[in-house]
Parts: sequence; structure tokens; C-alpha cells
Amino acid sequence: MVLQKNGLDKTIFLVLVNLFIVFLGMGLVIPVMPTLMREMQLEGSTMGYLVAAFAFAQLLISPIAGKWVDSIGRKKLIVIGMFIFALSELLFGLGQDVKTLYVSRMLGGISAAFIMPAVTAFVADMTSLRERPKAMGYVAAAISAGFIIGPGIGGFLAEHGTRLPFFFAALLGLLGSIFSLVILKEPKRPDVKESNTDKPVVKSGFRKVLEPIYLIPMIIIFVSSFGLAAFETVYSLFVDYKFAFTPKDIALIITISGVLGVIAQVLTFDRIVEKIGEIRLIQICMGVSAIFIFAMIKVTAYWSILIVTFVIFLMFDLIRPALTTYLSKMAGNEQGFVGGLNSTFTSIGNIIGPGMAGILFDVNIDYPYVLSMFVLILSFVISLFWKERTN
Repeated sequence: MVLQKNGLDKTIFLVLVNLFIVFLGMGLVIPVMPTLMREMQLEGSTMGYLVAAFAFAQLLISPIAGKWVDSIGRKKLIVIGMFIFALSELLFGLGQDVKTLYVSRMLGGISAAFIMPAVTAFVADMTSLRERPKAMGYVAAAISAGFIIGPGIGGFLAEHGTRLPFFFAALLGLLGSIFSLVILKEPKRPDVKESNTDKPVVKSGFRKVLEPIYLIPMIIIFVSSFGLAAFETVYSLFVDYKFAFTPKDIALIITISGVLGVIAQVLTFDRIVEKIGEIRLIQICMGVSAIFIFAMIKVTAYWSILIVTFVIFLMFDLIRPALTTYLSKMAGNEQGFVGGLNSTFTSIGNIIGPGMAGILFDVNIDYPYVLSMFVLILSFVISLFWKERTN
């Protein structure tokens, strides 16, 4: 680990492991969702609503959690969030009716609302502005690695039982909570003058969002999250229905795409940001994503599907840390508050996107991707009015 500050590099590593576990748990279930959908006789719209329930709970809790991250500490929110995550996965594995699945997803949303701003604030506390792009690249890599390994493990575990991946994720979440409680130490927060001399401190309250420097990135977070959620929600269903992919096929294609994506994130993200900046990187990623989502509708060969999937996932995985890095540079000593805003606007997009994707999927399997394409184009147009802060 290259990020070392006051000998706490191992602590950062543990925080990233927790983030990895959360997204590993999410990735575990991707290959089994079509099978679970058939076993419980669920419609595509129901699957979309389940994802939306996760995002709705995250939306409600994120503003509160963001303030708690700053007031009661990063460690406590991480420990509590990991425990709630474990509980949500256990409930989903045990659930035999849709109501239980909804409760599970809402608990999952609460856990995400606690964990995400706490982790980003934790990492920001322990890095300088110059180190931050690399740090957020590692955060993104931890998320991507979870999605990489998760589907692979999930696909093989599912052969021994459709619910087994959920129980495995619950165990990992519980272990993450215990290790965080025992090992993790609350980071010392840098003085605002030392860490961000030319940036004003963020005032608590959503009126700050109305300022252009925050309003445009928050709109982009919402719109791009909407398109991304619509794409990801139906991906496994799309390739299952259109190409008759098995859980192993889905696991393999996501795993290969993810491995290549993590390599690109770790090796190039900070260099790209240093050269062209976060805003330009986000614009490029949204434009390329829109083009390749259109290609996703047209391709038929296995290797072409693999290439298109890789490019789309890579673009999405670069957008996330670029936005997070940009916001963390402006956050001053209220990293949790700004992280909560990020999570809130992401949640709004994640509520609407999956629900609409599920409904459109029941009408025509191509329609969710048409929607994602146009939404990303809209994000790109909005981003053209986005200007860098000048000191």
C-alpha cells in the first residue's frame, strides 16, 4: 500500500477490505438472480423494485449518516454498517416471500448509507489533496474487486444452493464488523487550514447544494446513477433472456471485465486525473458509456459481448472515483456531510432507475438500455456547463 500517513496504512487497508466485502456480497448474488426470479416466480419489475427499495432506504438515511460520520466518528458508522449488511444478507437468504426480501434490501440500503460516507471520509482524513486521486482509485478498486470476485464465487456457490451465496456474504459482513470493532482506530482529522487551505468549509444544510459548484456535480451524480442503475439492474436478466447465459457464463464475463477494470483503475486512474482532471474524465466516460450501451443492444457474439461489457463497466468504475475525488477536495472538514450528499443523490437515481428498468424490461428487453443511453447523453450535456473551481 503506497498510502502511508502516521503509520496507518494497515488501517486504510482494513477499511478497504470492509468495502470490498460489502461489494463482494452484492456481486455474489448477480449470477443467481435469474434463477431466484424463476424459483419465486417474480417479474422483472419486482426485481427492479427490490433494488429501488435498497436505494430508497439509503436515500432516507444518507443525510443523517453523513452528519453522524462527522459528529460521532468514522469507525462507529463502519462497524454498525457492516453488522447491518450481514443481517440484510442473512434475511435475503432466509426469505421465502417478497416482504422479507424487501426488508432485507432496505436494511442493505441503510448499511450502505453508513458505510460509504464513512469510508470515503476515513480515507480523505488520512491523505493529502495530492494523494487523494490515488486513494480514491484504491477505493474504486476495492469496489470493483468485490464485483469481480463476487459473481465468480456466487456462480459456483449457487450450484450447491441458490441461497448459499447470501449466507456466505452474511458471514463475511459479520467478520468485517468484528474485525473493525477490534482493530480499526478512529483517524485523526486534519486541520482544515492544513488540508484544504484555499477551499471554503462546507456549511451544513442542503441550501449549499444550490450553489453552482455543488449543484452541477450533484445533478450529474443523480442522472448518471439513474442510467447506471438501469443498466446494472437488468444486466444478468438481459444476457440470460437474450443469449441464454448460465450463471457460470454471467460470472465469467463479469469477472473477466472486472479484472481488467481493476488493473486499469489501480495503474492509471491517478495519472489520468492528474493529466486531464476529474471533470474531463467524467465527461469522456459518460460519452463512451452511452455509445457502448447502444452497442450492447446490437452485439450477438460472445467475445463482442465481453468487450462491450468491459468498456461499460470500466467507464462506470472511473466515473465513481472521479466524482468522489472532486467532492472530497471541496469538502474541507465536513467529509461526512459531503459524502452523505453524494450518497443521497446516488440513491435518488438508484430508486428511479431500477424501477423503470424493471418495468421496461417486461415490455421489451432492449428498452432499459435505450433509457440508460439517453440518460447518459443527458449527463454528458449537463457536464458541459460544469467548471473547475478556481482558487
